[in-house]
Amino acid sequence: MEQEFYRGLSQRVRGMAEKADPFTRRRLLDLAKRYDLKGGAAGRGATERPLPVPRTTPPASSFSESGEA
Repeated sequence: MEQEFYRGLSQRVRGMAEKADPFTRRRLLDLAKRYDLKGGAAGRGATERPLPVPRTTPPASSFSESGEA
């Protein structure tokens, strides 16, 4: 029953994504993928998003200089 609920939400969100601007479309499709996973569609081609690349900090030398900003 819960699987059907999430599958229905996924279909509705995908329908809205068809009519949305590119930014909103991408976010709606990501949401639909999450609903697919909750609905048990992991075996039907749903993929997980990769982890973001970790941020790098600037070299310490840029912080050690005193004086002007």
